[in-house]
Amino acid sequence: MPAALYMDEHVPSAVTDGLRLRGIDVLTVQEDGFNQTVDPLILDRALSLGRFMFTMDTDFLIEVARRQVAGETFATVIFAPQEGPSVGQLIADLEYLALAALPTDMTDCLHYLPL
Repeated sequence: MPAALYMDEHVPSAVTDGLRLRGIDVLTVQEDGFNQTVDPLILDRALSLGRFMFTMDTDFLIEVARRQVAGETFATVIFAPQEGPSVGQLIADLEYLALAALPTDMTDCLHYLPL
């Protein structure tokens, strides 16, 4: 079963739409009522939902590093720079990660896109 994704508010809607067309379970922070929420709470929400967190916001990298140093569990984060991969490449890479994910991959990991 593919991993489910939780999309930060900085992610273009075309990425979310493209993943849904490919059958990937995607929930946005806006749909979940968490837009304009601080990053630590969004990351906690992704963990509580059992979803990978996808973001293009570098502030999440700071929060992940803080949690790694503190030994705190966090939802796996997938990061892509805003000036980085095309929408098509993001969709392909995120689909690959969602389909290849194992239960042990759901927490405490950080992936960078493009793959």
